[in-house]
Amino acid sequence: MKMEQMDIVDEYKIALTKAKNKNKTLLFSYTEQLNNIDPLSFYSSAKAIFQGERFFWKVPNDEMIIVGLGSAHTFQTEVGEGRFEYIEREWNQFIHDAHVYNPFDVQGTGPVIFGGFSFDPLSMKESEWTPFYNALFHLPKLMLIINKQEVFLTTNILCHSNDNLDKLNHHLKLKREIFEGKVSKSIENINIKQEHELNQQAWIDSVAEVVDLLKKEKKLNKVVMARKMNIEFNDKVAAEKVLENLWEEQHESYIFALETENSCFTGASPERLVKKNGNTIVSACLAGSIKRGNSISEDEALAEALFNDEKNRHEHQLVVSMIAEVIRKYCLNVDIPELPSVMKMRDIQHLFTPVNGIIKDDHISIFPLVKDLHPTPAMGGVPTIEALQIIREKEKMDRGFYASPIGWVDYRGNGEFAVAIRSGLIKENEAFLYAGCGVVSDSNPEDEYFETKIKFRPMLRALGGKKL
Repeated sequence: MKMEQMDIVDEYKIALTKAKNKNKTLLFSYTEQLNNIDPLSFYSSAKAIFQGERFFWKVPNDEMIIVGLGSAHTFQTEVGEGRFEYIEREWNQFIHDAHVYNPFDVQGTGPVIFGGFSFDPLSMKESEWTPFYNALFHLPKLMLIINKQEVFLTTNILCHSNDNLDKLNHHLKLKREIFEGKVSKSIENINIKQEHELNQQAWIDSVAEVVDLLKKEKKLNKVVMARKMNIEFNDKVAAEKVLENLWEEQHESYIFALETENSCFTGASPERLVKKNGNTIVSACLAGSIKRGNSISEDEALAEALFNDEKNRHEHQLVVSMIAEVIRKYCLNVDIPELPSVMKMRDIQHLFTPVNGIIKDDHISIFPLVKDLHPTPAMGGVPTIEALQIIREKEKMDRGFYASPIGWVDYRGNGEFAVAIRSGLIKENEAFLYAGCGVVSDSNPEDEYFETKIKFRPMLRALGGKKL
């Protein structure tokens, strides 16, 4: 430990000198390797200090887990259509003069920002989403990275031209207290007061109206309609308890949490949007759904029915075609299976097709891919512009970050984003849960309503609610 501290002090002194010489504020980032540590405990540590400035990220196979505490710097904007370019530009400018000590050639180490984008900046606005802006990303003060069971810690500090070692010493003291367990890690139970499914019949009627539009407008192929439910609690909800429940119940998913102020957007999504690692690009097509069976034989029969269902296969192919078009724009050697497989989650089964490619230009970051892939037909519709306009008119709600890209980007332009479905927004003693479904010309509104009830279940269970 003493040797590590000497190293970080020496590197910090170099960063201070650089800040003084340039007469500007710059980032000091230092990465070290650690022994094993529990990511959920790390997230819940120092809650009183870092409340509203934490994030959590876990991929389905556990090969990458990232946990951030505190915010050394926050990137946010109310810019709408240009929100992707704005965050990329601000991030690139921020790290241009950074002093980065990272001797590890491991994805996710070094400076990393985590956050997400709004689904549609032109939709109606509701107050619960105000603190998230149209884009919000945190650069953590302390970041834990678990990559294929190797554990790393990145410390990020903003160095000002007139700083001394006091700021670093404060960081080192806080880090010691966290790792020595001197900071509270208590997790409170969740007690629901009331559950409300909002405007059920009005939503079913809106879906019926969309079905009529799809039958009349031949150029319109699909519109994704979402709805929300509201939950009231007897006390403030602890985000770490919700994460613990998602970890136990939806471990095969992307598990995420993004805090700001007194709110936390969290969920367990089955759907990757895009991952970039060097010149390798990986995406996924997930569309077409059916419930799980009560027995192995029933489950397999339902999976077969899903695979052979014309409506679901059509819905899935719309997603495959769009994602393939975007990936081919940026990549060579694109690999897409001819037929989908069935992905089985705890509550639901989906048609699934992976997409892989080798990027044409190594200088392209992940941001342009995220922009061009959002929203996929699985979240918006086909054609995209027309579908989004119908969503604005018929949903009558603010999706916020629901169904949007959420994930992380490192200082090398690599990263990964999931589609933020099976999610909810927690705000003190209430929560807003979101679920959607793809509507096509032969959709049955009652069936679509039942599908959304299934999709509410992961978050509802994590919040201690009853099964819908």
